[in-house]
Amino acid sequence: MENVKTTLEIPDLLYRRLKASAAQQGRTVRALVNEAIVEKLQKPAGDAAGQPAWKKAFGGLRDLRAETKRIESLIRSEFSSVNPEDWR
Repeated sequence: MENVKTTLEIPDLLYRRLKASAAQQGRTVRALVNEAIVEKLQKPAGDAAGQPAWKKAFGGLRDLRAETKRIESLIRSEFSSVNPEDWR
């Protein structure tokens, strides 16, 4: 594999954390960055489960569909009849 030299702008605080982490592991910053890029590119888009990021916020409760239907049914049955005494 041929190497390409590039310039990255990394916030100072993030670079300090990166450099400290590399030193603790006895590795170079270059090796750590390369490994992080490879790991990131191997993961599917979105989170580790392959879900798009928007689904975490808006579609993450899919497993509660049955419970939601049950609750909606209870609400519908409770409000489908009106007790005249409640309106006096």
